[in-house]
Amino acid sequence: MAEENGAAPAQPRMQVLAQFIKDMSFENVAAQKGLTDPEGGPDIQVQVNLDAKKRTAENQYDVTVKLEVSAKTKEGGAPIFLMELEYTGVFLVENVPDEQLHPFLMIECPRMLFPFLRRIVSDVTRDGGFPPLNLENIDFLALYRNELARRAQAEAAGKKADA
Repeated sequence: MAEENGAAPAQPRMQVLAQFIKDMSFENVAAQKGLTDPEGGPDIQVQVNLDAKKRTAENQYDVTVKLEVSAKTKEGGAPIFLMELEYTGVFLVENVPDEQLHPFLMIECPRMLFPFLRRIVSDVTRDGGFPPLNLENIDFLALYRNELARRAQAEAAGKKADA
């Protein structure tokens, strides 16, 4: 209706209402097994998954970033530590068209959470007896595009199997 009167459409609005650790575990495997510091540093792998859910309140969504960080020795691949973290933000999102809502939730909301997630990973690895692990920036746009491509490929493979 605002557009009919010549007014510009309302700007998208996002507000972080809350953020919290939903689930977390850290295992110092090296200490449990009596391993010493690895030569040449560890091989660190980071896996990222995202999840978004509508809340019962209007225009509110839970967005969860799930991280799995594992460190292994470069020689032999013996585990050093394993960290699993689910970090959730509760977002109020307004004036985002329905067709843009999913990418908004899966790209912009995780970007807002990332600095806090990075600090938690750094603190927990330091408190776990290792040098603080400072995560590199995560390109949530690339993650989103890769997931769309993976789903399209899986769907195409499923259609070929049905034919």
